[in-house]
Amino acid sequence: MSELPVIRLRPKSKPQAIRHGFPWVFADEVVLDRRTRGLPPGSFAMLEDAERRPLGLVTVNPLSKIVARMMDMDEGARIDGDWLRARIGRALAMRQRLYDAPFYRLVHAEADGLPGLVIDRFGDAAVIQPNAAWADGMAEEIAGALADITGVGTVILNGQGRARGLEGLGERMEVLRGQAPAGPVQVAMNGATYLADLMGGQKTGLFYDQRPNQAFAQRLAKGARVLDVFSHVGGFGLAALAAGAEHATCVDGSAAALELAAGGAQAMGVGARLAVMRSDAFGAMEELAGEGRRFDLVVCDPPAFAPSKPALEAGLRAYERVAKLAAPLVAPGGYLALCSCSHSADLSAFRNVSARGIGRGGRRGVLIHSGQAGPDHPTLPQLAETGYLKALFFRLDG
Repeated sequence: MSELPVIRLRPKSKPQAIRHGFPWVFADEVVLDRRTRGLPPGSFAMLEDAERRPLGLVTVNPLSKIVARMMDMDEGARIDGDWLRARIGRALAMRQRLYDAPFYRLVHAEADGLPGLVIDRFGDAAVIQPNAAWADGMAEEIAGALADITGVGTVILNGQGRARGLEGLGERMEVLRGQAPAGPVQVAMNGATYLADLMGGQKTGLFYDQRPNQAFAQRLAKGARVLDVFSHVGGFGLAALAAGAEHATCVDGSAAALELAAGGAQAMGVGARLAVMRSDAFGAMEELAGEGRRFDLVVCDPPAFAPSKPALEAGLRAYERVAKLAAPLVAPGGYLALCSCSHSADLSAFRNVSARGIGRGGRRGVLIHSGQAGPDHPTLPQLAETGYLKALFFRLDG
């Protein structure tokens, strides 16, 4: 402990939030003197309050607005292979209780005590996203600990995305252990078969967070005509087909994603019941409405329109427009599911703009279910950002 540098909160900063579990320290909360500014991104330090009382061991990045992230409140902790194996092992134990097959989010950053680190598991392969400087610098150690604890043979580092830019990190894509899969990996989930491209797909290749919401959608999908907008690799569409939907149409702007959706349907033996439509989602919904098309279940799962507070107002308008365009596509008595993965748009704001958009689309309805991410994406109560996903299911009348 004595070998570590010390960073200190400003006198007016309140340490209670840190003591009660808030994991971040912002740049305007600490004394950013020349010594602190000179600490290498990703290095470790002791955090003290203004009275020099220790608060815990943090990782420091002077290039980020989040200048420090809590690693361990034990001031004597040592961040090494044993520490990583303990944290990953704890995360694994919970997932093994939750899921019968090794397909899940294994590490969900701060909520699993590994700030800025995401790990998704795909059977014998795992994809890590080191979105904090410490995790990027210790990627090899993380891969080794991951292989030791889980036994996976392949570990892929996917260093892409907005979060890395905020940390001053560049893009990188590497295979750290084993060999890259020769093709897409099959993932069984909710009775459907998905194809995940671990090297070239979005994020880690598949979105596990919608698993419980896709399961709820399946309860509405038997015998239904389904429209899955912003479908990616067919998340809701394939789940609906697995539950006995009459037909599903997947709309996405990515030809590669739609090819994987079609491949998943073929693997399930339901290829004839899936149609894909490569198009801008807004344009596609307008086109379908112009053709008089109606569906028993419409699902819209767009990307984050409000990834930050400055983007919130524009993002909420975009969510409202999605609801306005989607509502007329729902058959009388049918169902509309609207999703948001924007942590800046809280549940109340998202629910309000969704209801307003449905009204502007000339429809009325009732909210029958609100969903969130699955338990492999645990929420840290002190950090709203970890509870980002919202899914609203409406029954529309008239």
